[in-house]
Amino acid sequence: MSDVFISYARSTAAQAQRIAAALRGLGYSVWIDDDLPAHRRYGGVIEEQMAAAKAAVVIWSADAAQSEWVLSEANRAREDRKLVQVTTDTSRLPMPFDTIQCADLAGWTGDQDASGWRKVAASVAELVGGSSRAPAMPVAAPTENAPLPPHSKPSIAVLPFSDPAGAKEDDYFAEGVVEEITTALSRFPTLFVIDSGSSLTFRGSSASPRQIAQELGVRYVLEGAVRRSGPRVRITVQLLDASDGAQVWAERFDGTLDDVFALQEEVATAVAGQLEPNIHASEVRRIERWPTSSLTAYHLWLRGREQIRRMTPDALAEGQRLFERALDLDPNYGRALGLLAACLILAEAQAASQADPRIRERMHDYCDRALASAPDDPEVLAWVAHTYWLAGREASGRVLSERALALNPSHAMAWYASAAAHFQAGEYAEAISRFERHLRLDPKSPFQGYAHNLMGASMLGLARYEEAVVLVKAGLELSPGNPFALVYLATAYAKLGRTDEARRTLRSVDPRQRGALSLRISGPVVNALLDHVLKSLGDDV
Repeated sequence: MSDVFISYARSTAAQAQRIAAALRGLGYSVWIDDDLPAHRRYGGVIEEQMAAAKAAVVIWSADAAQSEWVLSEANRAREDRKLVQVTTDTSRLPMPFDTIQCADLAGWTGDQDASGWRKVAASVAELVGGSSRAPAMPVAAPTENAPLPPHSKPSIAVLPFSDPAGAKEDDYFAEGVVEEITTALSRFPTLFVIDSGSSLTFRGSSASPRQIAQELGVRYVLEGAVRRSGPRVRITVQLLDASDGAQVWAERFDGTLDDVFALQEEVATAVAGQLEPNIHASEVRRIERWPTSSLTAYHLWLRGREQIRRMTPDALAEGQRLFERALDLDPNYGRALGLLAACLILAEAQAASQADPRIRERMHDYCDRALASAPDDPEVLAWVAHTYWLAGREASGRVLSERALALNPSHAMAWYASAAAHFQAGEYAEAISRFERHLRLDPKSPFQGYAHNLMGASMLGLARYEEAVVLVKAGLELSPGNPFALVYLATAYAKLGRTDEARRTLRSVDPRQRGALSLRISGPVVNALLDHVLKSLGDDV
């Protein structure tokens, strides 16, 4: 469960993500309904998360004030004395919430020195406990350019139009064009469009389109310029893919200011009509972009990836052979390099053997080459992140997994790698949430046994021992004999006073695998708990 629950209306999703990112940067675990498990009843999950959270941040807007869900959640938070209110526009708060202090975050872009944000941070700190919270491991604090994960739909922001002549009196016209285009685009259900209020906060900003896109969590940006000569006006627009800065489409419109509203509507309709098909054509090209020029290497990679999913020693050895063959054909094939590194570390972990320096050197070389060849491929980033976690480079793994999720929020392996990083950092509630997301995206995951084991270990860290037993047992059914899982189970038994079962469980650990138990992959709380329980049970196990 999380420290902070966030309630908001769909129209303020970007602001909600920005607030969640800022709170996570302060070290809090945060629940937002993007984390809703697909197999759970919506209302039940909301009630469970709301009850468990120590603070509930309600983001008020005109839409939120009309939302039965937001009103219900706000009322529950008020009754439980854990309500933190923020507003993102000038609309009045509904009764009785208009009698309670509310932080003003209208136009807030992540500045932690802003007075409204300082009020939010202070309230959350008071409710969760302590005057401040430090992250369990170094996490960059959100800044004005802190990236948000892109939306699952093709996403776009219409940026403020520039006026090269600097005629301030024409700002109203340019802003009107931005508003009209944004409204026209929002009518397409296949697009996710950032509200113009957020886009216009970047008026006069020196940030690049790519930086703005990262902050708003979009892939595409539309920028334009207005040039006026007497009664005539020329508007130029261009659509950019912010991931690489490539121009997708551009157009020019000429008209007069005799009827400002008619001209704004004409430009908006024309732009929207051409933008939507151009965005989707760009998405198709992006999806069809091949990661290698060798069709045979690609087929070998597909076969190797299937071997990894089987997760047996023989399958991992076969996967290694297939990836090596793919690299013979294309030595810079990033995906083959990344999964070859994963094969090596998984085989080592599965055997619970001590690290071989020569194999580790090869593995790190493959990781370095994979990242150099495909630095923006979520598949590569996710597998290298997981490899780093198992190899003891947790901080690097965390950074890579978050980058993979920013590029593809639906990448199952990226969620697993990210969950493992949070687990390692001792952020057990967040780890559970991310393991659940992984299993929801990949119900037949080759790591489902390990995910259950690590969720069970996370429950140990949260002192929820009965739930730990259930989860670890489920994990052991999927991946029998895992030495870490057996120790987690024994620890849960011991904390529940079931000492005989704890001893029997520890005795079932394969003696050849006991050396692996010295690895510290469980986070500070669980590691300390394991040490304590192992000592208390004595050496006869």
